[in-house]
Amino acid sequence: MSNKKKHKILVLGVNGFIGNAIYKELYPYFRVFGTYATSSTVLEKNKQFFHYNHEEDDVVEILEATKPSIIISALRGNFATQTIAHQHISEYIKQNDCKIIFLSSANVFDAYKNYPSYELDKTLSSSIYGHFKIKIENMLMRLPKRKWAILRVPMVFGQGAPRIEEIKTYLKEKLPIEVFPNLIINVTTDDKLSQQIHYIINRNKSGIFHLGSTDLIHHDEFIKEIVTSLVVYNPIYKQVYTTNDDRYLAVLPKENLLPKNLQIESKDVLKMSIL
Repeated sequence: MSNKKKHKILVLGVNGFIGNAIYKELYPYFRVFGTYATSSTVLEKNKQFFHYNHEEDDVVEILEATKPSIIISALRGNFATQTIAHQHISEYIKQNDCKIIFLSSANVFDAYKNYPSYELDKTLSSSIYGHFKIKIENMLMRLPKRKWAILRVPMVFGQGAPRIEEIKTYLKEKLPIEVFPNLIINVTTDDKLSQQIHYIINRNKSGIFHLGSTDLIHHDEFIKEIVTSLVVYNPIYKQVYTTNDDRYLAVLPKENLLPKNLQIESKDVLKMSIL
């Protein structure tokens, strides 16, 4: 029971695929609150959950109602209003005994091409999404280091993952599935990511974490393995070449290594996504 008293955790975006997995992992051990943007009777019945849409609502009201010691940000949607929300969260963290765990992305490195990225590499993005994540990262890094953990995450798979559901829809409708033959990535699952977050909370870790599989794989190879497990007929692929050479979009750890049992390989991600 000591942990239940130890932390009050607020998961922003608990109705998303990743936010939901984080909630399920943590709620047996801590007092966990969550916010959801899309109304549903199941969520509304849960007294631990608050309706919050960052395009319309002020996050400060939720922070004052829940008084969290840890905020986990798994928000999605409009970048401008997300940025304002994180500014308000930063102010709250400055003034309170509180820490943020921010789910960032491998896309903060999507302008780099020739090698995988490590925690202390300089961020550089050529996408709007990557730029947005860098902006939030930089904002949070101005807080005292003990008050933030930035988790850079690659493509997330797992049971019921949006990417898997999208592939199933494309197969059903006999539409071409996009693959990037020259893109080298690493991957993870919602469950493994949630376990890693649990560990970071328990050990009171802070700083930057790269939470992808320990090995790298070509995007087309990985997607084709998933598709092969789902269908018997020959699917249609649309090969997308952004460059003639291999390009990396992978985050590997060098500084903040997690224990062996919290690491994952791409073959495990595959298994856990297609059970």
